[in-house]
Amino acid sequence: MEDKIILLVEDNPDDVALTIRAFRKNDISNKIIVAKDGVEALDYLFKTGMYASRDIKEIPVIVLLDLKLPKIDGLEVLRKIRQNEFTRLLPVVILTSSTEEQDKISGYNLGANSYVRKPVDYNQFAEAIKYLGLYWLVWNEPPPLAK
Repeated sequence: MEDKIILLVEDNPDDVALTIRAFRKNDISNKIIVAKDGVEALDYLFKTGMYASRDIKEIPVIVLLDLKLPKIDGLEVLRKIRQNEFTRLLPVVILTSSTEEQDKISGYNLGANSYVRKPVDYNQFAEAIKYLGLYWLVWNEPPPLAK
């Protein structure tokens, strides 16, 4: 399980720390790449900008995507992921505090694999991360990505 990379797209440093802490608390020790905005996430996925020299084999098996991001919002990141032949099948879980019904509808319309609202309580959040990790990193069979 450790060789499977998680791309966490989150601009709030506290939420990043809580998410990483929740993964570690649940013995999920996968490499976690953190992108602090939509541009950085796309740069990582498409090997551009500061990630132009990234090892092509370091593709995440799951993207945990916040919606309210600077520079490019999460829905636009999802749209670009789905439009690209290389990443269109990449599992994307929207992990957000948004309670807006339109965000959920838009996310699923754009091809999100799942929409998870971040629980406010840390223990509930850690439990949600545990099950996300188990499902996407252990039980799920990832799609073959385009070469």
